[in-house]
Amino acid sequence: MINIGIIGYGYWGPNLVRNFFAAKDCCVKAVADARPERLQQLVKMFPSIAGLHDADDIIYNSNIDAVIIATPVFSHFPLAKEALLQGKHVLIEKPMTSSVEEAQILMELAEQKNLLLMVDHTFLYTGAVEKMKQLIESEELGTIKYLDSTRINLGLFQPDINVLWDLAPHDISILNYIIKDHPYSVNATGTTHTNNAIENIAYLTVNYHSGFIAHFNCSWTSPVKVRMMLIGGNRKMILYNDLEPTEKIKIYDTGYNHTTDEEKKRVMVDYRTGDIHVPKLNTTEALLGMANDFIGCIQEKKQPKSCSQIGLDVVKILEASNKSIKNNGCEVLLHAPDKVAKHTYYETAIQ
Repeated sequence: MINIGIIGYGYWGPNLVRNFFAAKDCCVKAVADARPERLQQLVKMFPSIAGLHDADDIIYNSNIDAVIIATPVFSHFPLAKEALLQGKHVLIEKPMTSSVEEAQILMELAEQKNLLLMVDHTFLYTGAVEKMKQLIESEELGTIKYLDSTRINLGLFQPDINVLWDLAPHDISILNYIIKDHPYSVNATGTTHTNNAIENIAYLTVNYHSGFIAHFNCSWTSPVKVRMMLIGGNRKMILYNDLEPTEKIKIYDTGYNHTTDEEKKRVMVDYRTGDIHVPKLNTTEALLGMANDFIGCIQEKKQPKSCSQIGLDVVKILEASNKSIKNNGCEVLLHAPDKVAKHTYYETAIQ
């Protein structure tokens, strides 16, 4: 049994507690939150779990094997670093850290300590994302041309991060998971309507040398809630609507061919519209799948689906988007893609 301690019982913490309580081969021993009213809610729901006021009581507890961090982004790095130094496996809520430098430090420390460092990019464990990845890898869509994502709603305004850091990690992690190509630059624009320099509406474009392009529309000020993604190939296209209860993915047998008339110097396009297919998806709760992956990877010493490298790649794009927004949308180059770290922790399973 892996003994778990969870730091943070705010918006996402209750969901983590519920799923790790149900996960295999682990026991949630304690939850830490500085707010007494939150701990009172914990005791009502899970009387067997100890409610603590101080995160240090989890980090320095020798009976705790793994620490889950569900706190504001600015606190991820110091909490995760100390937990790793104390020999704990660590799972961090998205985004991984506030900067690329912090993420790299944590990854190096996890490697030195032979510990698992993982990021909770929950959507990677959904049946919808798995199906999209399968369709792309099997080339059923043909050559992928674009990904267009809209994630908007009314609220919740965050006090420390802008709307891209809050909402875009979900869709950027999906992008990096299903598309093998590596981006080379980003452009981003945004605006604030609260006079605190924190953008509540933002648009992010991720550029690739292949001609593939990804675009993200994020807002806290929409009158409606939209969670929609379009993926276009030259053979077929996907509509992914996460708010749809039963038909989250629709595959459109739709495409186009183009030819160039050199004499008239124009492009002629032929459109093709066919059937719409709704595939059956795995309906297992994604967060429970993530929890079981974290515990299983600790036990089996293997790489999780939502590994720290994916967490780092998301932060790289977010950090570059900040630079672009502050410079009126100018193109910001991304560093060359890192090789996935083969941590000693994971190598043990191969030997």
